[in-house]
Amino acid sequence: AGLPTQLGHVMHDADVIIVGAGPAGSACAWKLKQYGMRVLLLDKEPFPRLKSCAGWVTPGVLRDLLIAPGDYPLGLTHFSRFLITIKNMRFSLKTHQYAIRRIEFDNWLLKRSGADFEVHQVKQIEKIDDGFVIDGRFSARYLVGAGGTNCPVYRTFFQNFLPRDHKRLILAMEEEFAYPVADRTCRLWFFQNGLRGYAWYVPKADGYVNVGVGGTADGLRNSGQNLKHHWELLTWKLEAEGLVAGHQYHPIGHSYYVRGEESLPRIGNAFLVGDALGLATRDMGEGIGAAIQSGLRAADAIVKGCDYSIDSIPRYSFPSLLGWRG
Repeated sequence: AGLPTQLGHVMHDADVIIVGAGPAGSACAWKLKQYGMRVLLLDKEPFPRLKSCAGWVTPGVLRDLLIAPGDYPLGLTHFSRFLITIKNMRFSLKTHQYAIRRIEFDNWLLKRSGADFEVHQVKQIEKIDDGFVIDGRFSARYLVGAGGTNCPVYRTFFQNFLPRDHKRLILAMEEEFAYPVADRTCRLWFFQNGLRGYAWYVPKADGYVNVGVGGTADGLRNSGQNLKHHWELLTWKLEAEGLVAGHQYHPIGHSYYVRGEESLPRIGNAFLVGDALGLATRDMGEGIGAAIQSGLRAADAIVKGCDYSIDSIPRYSFPSLLGWRG
């Protein structure tokens, strides 16, 4: 059932509208549907969609989703150790981690949620009484912003109250591609060539590999360097170490914010989750775990009327690498 609009169209009416169907939005929708809520997910892109990402997930992420590793139906790579280089020091770190392909994982989460989904780029959000109307077509009492760094929910309701801290801005370049991988060891290079950040080589399931480099925007600006320079150094290293040879690279650039001291996860019936809230870990810039945890917490707050708190979501990734949590 829908509500008539002034334009004569039928409005899609839901209990909750979630803007952004990535891991944060789909996890939130999945939990809400378990409670019997009417949920509509909106995303500007159709799924499955290409998402270049290292795709690192801890065992804790799978537990949050109530799935055992052996039950995940798509490509899942297990790492029992990482080869880490910090400046000129190289060592092997025993660990227990996984990597997924985002093109598969995000689509699986979306379908698993059971929520209605529409491809729609949000242009205008209006607050009407105790609910929201999006572009004169969609209405709901609750609104969840899961649209990443440039989420329209953040821009409309949160930006003036909690502007982005640009000292927390991370710039990244990466590419995921099919390659006959010979070395299955994940590699991480920290603080190479003056970069305040790190580079990675992540072999994945089904003959794919993800490589990339990321660093703080502040650090790059203060050093007079740019990320493209560090990308070129990474591709040279991959060739020199025999990890990737003869590949014509086409990297994708993107930006996001790591966790700050202050946060504003909720204003009334509007919520932020995942990268829209800037929850990536401070040390590794990992965002999937925080995205899913925040989505689940927002769903609980909507249904149960409890506080929406992100305080228990880890701020750092390195303890989980060491097996301390996750």
